[in-house]
Amino acid sequence: MDFRFDIIYEYGSLLLKGTGFTIIISLASILLGSLGGLILSFSKMSRFWFLTWPSQAYINFFRGTPLYVQVLIVHFGLIPAMIGTTNAWAAAITALSLNSAAYCAEIFRAGIQSIDKGQREAAYSLGMSHWETMRHIILPQAIKRMIPAFGNEFIVLVKDSSLVALVAAPEVMYWSNAMRGQYMRVWEPYLTAAAIYFILTYSLNKLLVYIERKV
Repeated sequence: MDFRFDIIYEYGSLLLKGTGFTIIISLASILLGSLGGLILSFSKMSRFWFLTWPSQAYINFFRGTPLYVQVLIVHFGLIPAMIGTTNAWAAAITALSLNSAAYCAEIFRAGIQSIDKGQREAAYSLGMSHWETMRHIILPQAIKRMIPAFGNEFIVLVKDSSLVALVAAPEVMYWSNAMRGQYMRVWEPYLTAAAIYFILTYSLNKLLVYIERKV
């Protein structure tokens, strides 16, 4: 097999920019998804049905449908309805954030409910309100338990970001597909893309292990 490194070198700067794009949209999406997931988790655990049902429906929809379809709906439907035109950056971050929020909601819910109820009752007996108990007692302990799950979600999100190449978002797979289209070759573009994603996810995994040990 004749492997052409000159093609990779030619696209090197574009692949580097694509890697930066992947990192940016993944970071933005996990942050927005975590915030949305926290809100969804509290809504799902609420005593009020008008909060519980919509949040449960949201989680079921985004966990039960392919991200591929969600990206297309957001890019061709939601974003044009909001700003009047398509935008790859907005579609990529919005679709990944909406999807991540559904998974983060379940991570928050499981983490919060894993804390013994006795601690909550003890806080109430000391005169603490529900939100004070959640802020000072429950969440600090739950977040430590949620770190591995959030790390895994971030790793999955980095890999899933490859799907936004569908809407011409200039990330790694977009430029890999451009390389394949120009030179009609398979190994160089896709093995390079695989190597980039592997480096990103391997580095994240090592960072996750380090954080877990520190916490």
